[in-house]
Amino acid sequence: MDLLKNPFHILNASPRDNRRRIMELADERSLLLNSTECVDARSELTNPRKRLSAEVAWLPGIGPKRAGDVLLLIESSPKDLLAVDSLSSIARANLLAAGLARLLDHNADDLAKWILDIAWAFEELDPEELRVIINEERVVSGFPEVSDISAIENEIQERRRYYRQVIKSALDNLSPKEIVDAVTIAVESATDDGEDQGPILIADLVDSYEVEAQGFLDKEEGNIKALVGKLSDAVDAERPDSALAPLVNQLIQVVKNWDTVAQPIQVSTKSRGLDHDASLRVAGLVRGLAIHLFNEHGKLDFSQQLTNMLQEVFAEVGKVAEHTAKDADALGEIAEQRVRLIEDAKNRAEEWRREITYEADVGAIFKDKLRISPEGIEWKGRRWDLDSITRVRWGGTRHSVNGIPTGTTYSIIFGNGSNYASIELKKEATYSNFIDRLWRAVGVRLLTEYLEGLRDGKRYRFGSAVMSDHGMELERKKFFGSNERVFCRWGELVIWDGAGVFCIGKKEDKKLAEAFSYQEEDNIHVLEAALRMFWKRGGDRLSSLLGE
Repeated sequence: MDLLKNPFHILNASPRDNRRRIMELADERSLLLNSTECVDARSELTNPRKRLSAEVAWLPGIGPKRAGDVLLLIESSPKDLLAVDSLSSIARANLLAAGLARLLDHNADDLAKWILDIAWAFEELDPEELRVIINEERVVSGFPEVSDISAIENEIQERRRYYRQVIKSALDNLSPKEIVDAVTIAVESATDDGEDQGPILIADLVDSYEVEAQGFLDKEEGNIKALVGKLSDAVDAERPDSALAPLVNQLIQVVKNWDTVAQPIQVSTKSRGLDHDASLRVAGLVRGLAIHLFNEHGKLDFSQQLTNMLQEVFAEVGKVAEHTAKDADALGEIAEQRVRLIEDAKNRAEEWRREITYEADVGAIFKDKLRISPEGIEWKGRRWDLDSITRVRWGGTRHSVNGIPTGTTYSIIFGNGSNYASIELKKEATYSNFIDRLWRAVGVRLLTEYLEGLRDGKRYRFGSAVMSDHGMELERKKFFGSNERVFCRWGELVIWDGAGVFCIGKKEDKKLAEAFSYQEEDNIHVLEAALRMFWKRGGDRLSSLLGE
């Protein structure tokens, strides 16, 4: 019942008027208004049972003069009603509801203020206090006092339904975005962002709002589910990050749009000590994708983007906030580790660069520049990329005349499958320095490639011997008949050094052995390094060295 449609207003009567005065007022007003309306109003005010509805919907405890003053504001200046004070809770709620019903120009912030004032006024309503006020006026007017408190409580619930209706009508005059904003502002303010349980009318407002918003939320949840599936399929198909990024951004925007509408529901649910089920579902979909992106594909940046968005969007949903906080911490630690690893890698790369960089002048009169660095090996006007080099040899040959040493010539050969470069050096220092860099820059890589190939089932030939992961096939030479090939496992073999050669043979079988020349055969230094490391460690498979 609206204040301006209340029987007291129709007859210009006061709750303190007796039955006789009400009859007189009804006769007077029937000359100016619809007589049937005046008769109905008189009937309601003179019947003690019907009268209670009008009393609770009126301005209990307010004198006739002041009641007349505030009623004038309803139509002339409804915004001024917010400043009216010293009213009973029921009178303030009724007055504000009447004013809100006539408020023509309002935005989301304005409406939220009205909703909050009505909600708090209703929240402060006490049935017993209201009964006392009504009975005080009935004593003056001569009507029987209200003894049944449940009658008062029933009328208060009727008022609750009326306030909900007025608030909904006011919201319907706003745009959809303004409706969301108004409800969100009201709910967050009333509940201290979900920390406290707000007024019952705010809970009623959210329940009504949720019914209206359900269609949008369900549709967007379906879109979110479809986007999550599309992103998951794209990353599983190893699509490039440039293709994944727009999908991630689109998903983030759709979730934020969904959350904007769901926000007041989330906050209200939190204030009641609960979690919003739809938020749990949506957050679960996105969190599952974030986990999949990182655990299965190492997409840390995308995973962090989604997790940070979940923290921001679902801060009001306890379970989601708890899980995403842990996820964010874990991903943060991983990101820090990656930064440290990248920095370490940079430092190691810089250290490696310094370690393998070397240059020297070669020649007595006409000098050639010999240079090695991460950019490659430069010799006699040609540069060899380090990764292109697949074979290396080096060694020294001592010279003498009539048994008198005349010096040593140092030979270095490197190249690929079709070309090679040969360097002859006289200075041992230049040779040693260059070989040390060559091993670090090329030899270690070749060693790793051999081991990886053996692990994958490849076999490699050195001279007449064939190496596999589990052993070496050697050739026993015969004076008569064909040579015999024998496979020996690593445990059956021994290794040793000879004059300019590296040797391997079967234990206790001197005829089953192979000697590899350091200067005449490719990668013998690499083979020797692998076998000496393996002999020190032991095992059945040479590729087990990769596990170190």
